[in-house]
Amino acid sequence: MAGVTITRAQLGEAVYQEVGLSRNESAELLEAVLSQVSDALVRGETVKISSFGTFSVRQKGQRIGRNPKTGEEVPILPRKVLVFRPSQVLKNRVNDKRRPGMTS
Repeated sequence: MAGVTITRAQLGEAVYQEVGLSRNESAELLEAVLSQVSDALVRGETVKISSFGTFSVRQKGQRIGRNPKTGEEVPILPRKVLVFRPSQVLKNRVNDKRRPGMTS
């Protein structure tokens, strides 16, 4: 797999080209959307983007881990983790599957 990364600047440029807003307005729109998503996750809400996927925060409990180098048992403290579950549409696109009824 290629190690290509899409940046905020590239997303802002894509919004600029697709929507026709100015570059500054496109960057502000992108920042507003990302801010809304992250604020909702901080509040513990689930963010579902249709045909893309669902972001949620999950609470993990305390457990005992093991240092692989020494074998020593170490407590892993409770924490919150961010979870992303892709939609079936996104999974199909990533796997290059065609939707029924689509023609090339």
